[in-house]
Amino acid sequence: MGRADPNVELVQYAEAMGRKIEMNMTFDMVRDAVKKPHTPPVVTVAVRADGSVEKVTFVTSSGVPAIDDAIRNVVASQAPYAAFSPALARQYDVIEIRRTWIFDIAIRLQ
Repeated sequence: MGRADPNVELVQYAEAMGRKIEMNMTFDMVRDAVKKPHTPPVVTVAVRADGSVEKVTFVTSSGVPAIDDAIRNVVASQAPYAAFSPALARQYDVIEIRRTWIFDIAIRLQ
C-alpha cells in the first residue's frame, strides 16, 4: 500500500503507524548499528486488523544484519498498533505497509 493509494483511510492508518515508530524514541535501538555503512532498507510490515504484526519483510536489506535485526525489534516494540476502524476491518484482514527507513538523528519512514 502506498501513500498515493485511493483509500484515504489506508493512507491515514499507515501514516499513524509511521508516526508511532518515529516519535517513540526508537532511534536508541538502532543508534550503534546505523553508524556502519548501509543501504536504506525498504521494509514491508504486515499488520492484522487487531493491530498485531503478522510479519516484517525486507524488500531491500540494509546490508548490515544488526540494522535489520534492530528494525524488527523497533517494529515489535511498538506493537500493537491501532486496530483497524470498522470500515477497514470489513475490507481487510491484513494490510502491508512498505516504507524506506532513513536513519540520521532519528528514524524517518518514507
